[in-house]
Amino acid sequence: MTTALAARIAREYGTPAVVIDMDRVERNIARIQAACDAAGVANRPHIKTHKSPYLAGLQRAAGAKGITCQKLGEAEVMVDGGLDDILISYNLLGEQKMQRLGALMRRASITVTADNPAVLADLPMASAAAGRPVPVVIECDTGRKRAGVETPAEAIALARQMTTMPEVRFAGFMLYPTETGWPEAQRFFDDALAGVRALGLEPSIISTGGSPNLKNLGQLRGATEHRPGTYIYNDRMQVAAGVATWDDCALTVYSTVVSRAAPERGILDAGSKTLTSDTGGLDGHGLILEHPEAKIARFAEEHGFLDLSRSNTRPQVGDVVRIVPNHVCVVVNMVDEVLMVRGDDIIGTLPVAARGRLR
Repeated sequence: MTTALAARIAREYGTPAVVIDMDRVERNIARIQAACDAAGVANRPHIKTHKSPYLAGLQRAAGAKGITCQKLGEAEVMVDGGLDDILISYNLLGEQKMQRLGALMRRASITVTADNPAVLADLPMASAAAGRPVPVVIECDTGRKRAGVETPAEAIALARQMTTMPEVRFAGFMLYPTETGWPEAQRFFDDALAGVRALGLEPSIISTGGSPNLKNLGQLRGATEHRPGTYIYNDRMQVAAGVATWDDCALTVYSTVVSRAAPERGILDAGSKTLTSDTGGLDGHGLILEHPEAKIARFAEEHGFLDLSRSNTRPQVGDVVRIVPNHVCVVVNMVDEVLMVRGDDIIGTLPVAARGRLR
């Protein structure tokens, strides 16, 4: 960043501004696509990070097989934007969602996730609306204790239930191992695979995730695809996880120092409504590239509280700084658009089209 670019952004767009470096975005897309190709697994990027059909299109053009969405509303936006072959990696329940799912299946190839019988019980409504069976992958909990069946036996039982339901089609398994839990995930998968094969079923999708596991890409024997999301922008969490460098961080928040009331403290115009309160287990709320020893210690809604006690260089009132967020996905979801730059040139704004799709 040059001082001239920072001054222009502040003057023409104002701060805080969420800015993406398109050269880095494209480099990240190419790098991870090449890694997936080398590992022999398809890339199915998760769009929860960027929420943009345009960027999903760039990922597809680079070789991505399809995309992953966390919400039905995100998938609707992506299909409207010309995307196809979508995995919705979240349990869907209720008649309203089933009617929307069925309508979407008439327009695109959609696969959904289930980890319990209640989810399967609703899917015939979507099948009736779509006029064809709903492909379903079984989500398996391999250590994160989030969603997912906890044992191979439960996975096999769900697959067995599907064999009695002509409205659904068993499509495979979805896993999100912990970064160190891949041997355990392999044992889980091997047992579940043997069980469904005994039922006469064969999975077509074995999906692993996400960006923190890029260092484990391809380690699950039998995996067909991987679901990284954050890699397109990266953030402090990905750097801490060892899967990105600071040069891979394509999104920064440009923020102005608006107060220096005391020598060792200051205030940024980016608070919790911009950088969010999600620390990701890290110290502070973002890395200031121009003053890496400074700490964004806490927030009010519109105030970022700077602790400058460890910083040899200290910003002055009016200085514009760049912040690498701790967790970029939630930052993107806070804004209606991001500003695109190449080098020192501003090339336009990009809507965060699927922002706010909570359902």
